[in-house]
Amino acid sequence: MRQQRADTVQAVVLALGLHVLLVLLLVFGLDWTQRRAEPAFGSPVTADIIDPDALTAAQRRALTAEPAPLPDPPPQPEPMPEPESEPVEEEAAPPPQPLPAPVPEDAEVAPQPRPQERVPEPDTVDQDAARREAESELRAEREQEERRRQEQLDLTERKRQEEAEQRRRLAQQQRQEELRKLQAERERIRREAEQAEQRLKQIADARARQAAEAASAPAASPPPGRPDGSSDLAAKYAAALQEAIARQWTRPDNVAIGQRCRIYITQLPGGEVMDVEFDAACPYDALGRRSVEAAVRRAAPLPYAGFEDVFNRRLNLNFVAQDR
Repeated sequence: MRQQRADTVQAVVLALGLHVLLVLLLVFGLDWTQRRAEPAFGSPVTADIIDPDALTAAQRRALTAEPAPLPDPPPQPEPMPEPESEPVEEEAAPPPQPLPAPVPEDAEVAPQPRPQERVPEPDTVDQDAARREAESELRAEREQEERRRQEQLDLTERKRQEEAEQRRRLAQQQRQEELRKLQAERERIRREAEQAEQRLKQIADARARQAAEAASAPAASPPPGRPDGSSDLAAKYAAALQEAIARQWTRPDNVAIGQRCRIYITQLPGGEVMDVEFDAACPYDALGRRSVEAAVRRAAPLPYAGFEDVFNRRLNLNFVAQDR
């Protein structure tokens, strides 16, 4: 009896298990079909189909066996009495709103208000970039201004140095010119000294010859009308005037040696020169005449002492060009 009951229970369990398995297969089959239709929502479910003929005798007995009786459910607790709640007044329903009147198709549609433009919020990143760019531009301007100022300073310094160099060159040229003039003046003085020395030598030689001739010649009687021999004194006076003027004269290159020029000298007693004139037949040019006049004035006072007897306010002198 017990064995038969156990077999029955086993057969019921197997039958229930088989039914549950079939239900699961059906559910999984439907779900698999839906998942095949919508593959984006999950992966397909794989199920194995069981053939009832392939089951063993034990599995068939388990499926056909009656299930074991379930234990009695525990007693339900008694429900607690619900607390009395105060009646809540229902809120009055709002009155129905009237429907808007139909708008004809040809009616003008009121313009809709334009949506308010959204004010962009300041971008701190852009502000920082703009500030850095402004600072960079300002720094570049300052550097450029500094370069311009330095270039101006360099140009001013270079100009100052050029001006200083030009002044130095001009000063050096002036010194060289003054030195050249000084050397020329020294050379002129040297030549004049040599000429004066030569002239004095010539005069001394002439006087020596005259003295020798006078000593060797017999005493000459004075010319008629001049018993005191004043003609010799006049000749000596003329020679003294020639010597005094020639001592102060430098012969120009365009005046030949031995060339004669008649001059007229107005003087005061004592030899002070008042005026110098040239004869129209004088062959000297303007430069030669000016040099002779300057020599006459530098020779003043002209010889006077010892020649008072032959002194004449207006002298008529035949000047002869000689080198000293």
